Amino acid sequence: MIQQTEFPFILPQGYLDSEGNIHREGIMRLATAYDEITPLRDPRVQANPGYLVIILLSRVITQLGTVTPINPRTIEGLFSADLVYLQDFYQRINQNGNTRFQVTCPHCQGEFEVETVPMGE
Repeated sequence: MIQQTEFPFILPQGYLDSEGNIHREGIMRLATAYDEITPLRDPRVQANPGYLVIILLSRVITQLGTVTPINPRTIEGLFSADLVYLQDFYQRINQNGNTRFQVTCPHCQGEFEVETVPMGE
């Protein structure tokens, strides 16, 4: 079985670019250990630990509409609801490896897979 490493998402509000276009659809990849360690050396994170999430998301979001490049400035420009959504999405895919879970029906004991739907979708 091939492990899924990229996960599509849809932002609840959307990123508003400098031309007034809204970008809602994107892709986030699984984080590596390097992704989580490297930002700790960044002076912005050392000055403000809350900035860690900005740098981390800018590393793992590989696509956001037609916005290129995706960098910390892009993430800084997100609406608060989108930032919260992406933090939650990051946690779910990196803790579980995906958004699908194997469950057992309490009535018939049948097993099946369900996909969680992130808030905002």
